[in-house]
Amino acid sequence: MNKVRFGIIGIGKMGSQHCMRFTHGLIKNAVLTAVCDISPDRKKWAEEKLVSKGVEFFDDYKSLIDSGKVDAVLIATPHYDHPVIAVYALEKGLHTLIEKPAGVYTKAVREMNEVAAAKPELVFGIMYNQRTNKLYRFAKELVESGRLGGIKRINWIITNWYRPQAYYDQGGWRGTWAGEGGGVLINQCPHQLDLFQWLGGMPVSVTAHAEIGKNRNINVENDVTAFMEYANGATGVFITSTHDFPGTNRLEIDADKGKLVIEGGKLTFTELAVGETEFNAKNKKFMPRIPSKKIKKSIGLIGQAKMFFFEQHTGIINNFVSAILFKTPLIAPGADGIRGLTISNAIHLSAWTGEKVVLPIDEDKFIEELEKRKAEEKIKSKKQA
Repeated sequence: MNKVRFGIIGIGKMGSQHCMRFTHGLIKNAVLTAVCDISPDRKKWAEEKLVSKGVEFFDDYKSLIDSGKVDAVLIATPHYDHPVIAVYALEKGLHTLIEKPAGVYTKAVREMNEVAAAKPELVFGIMYNQRTNKLYRFAKELVESGRLGGIKRINWIITNWYRPQAYYDQGGWRGTWAGEGGGVLINQCPHQLDLFQWLGGMPVSVTAHAEIGKNRNINVENDVTAFMEYANGATGVFITSTHDFPGTNRLEIDADKGKLVIEGGKLTFTELAVGETEFNAKNKKFMPRIPSKKIKKSIGLIGQAKMFFFEQHTGIINNFVSAILFKTPLIAPGADGIRGLTISNAIHLSAWTGEKVVLPIDEDKFIEELEKRKAEEKIKSKKQA
């Protein structure tokens, strides 16, 4: 195989952008040969933009997968469908790349991962494009090298996902349990929840509060505060919302050998000359300060433009193609998608029940609680999916 033939399933907002990455030559060693969508409007768009370039349109994902015209698929459909379509594609022998989130609930994603694991010859990836960001990658290096030391605390405040009522009014499925499977956690925050665990590891328990439709006419959560505990005694706090303006986006990791902060496109690592644990064991002074140095990295305007066009989503797709052709390690393996979703499900479950949730979560209990909310939505919701 010299070039990977791609099919994109779901050509809405994200899917159409992925199409343009192919047609504008940003994806190397691959060609877009087919697309699929159930919307007549998207079919019209495809006929105007893609068919003349030799791309075939399908209105059913199974027909595209069974067509023999693709070696790989990129799934950019609504959240609930990601595991369903991925399983079908994998079982038909296609390399599979899914958009985030991996799904709405971990039980379906776990089953998808099991199918992928049984097909080791196929490449299975997820669109965690924030893993290409050089600031998060440097943070990952600091954690894995031991230079940061044992993590004591990881906090992320991300409240700059401002979404007005007009955003939710675009379609009946937005802001509903049946349509999206949740609010800010499942729609806006999958990338941050992935990075939260990518850098800080998986917690052992989650206690959370989530407000439904705060200042908005929606059925799902748009204001969340979650407290997490880790096996080594570390703690974590994750705060997010879609109704604050201008909001904050600040990741802070306190560790034995220093402190890491990422905010406003800048990373600051305050590296201690000696770890706090060692310093404390030897120190005799009443109010000492541990000698330290600061290391700073940033992404300027040019860097941001480069990242947008050549890294991020484009980088993940190119890495996926390279994994197929050259066995390059994946930046974002598809199996990783269950981790951030596990935290998301645990936050929901804790908020719904008012109890601390110990991981692994009770998957059947989560589905039961989710179905309750979908049923209530049909009867008395502010919105109907």
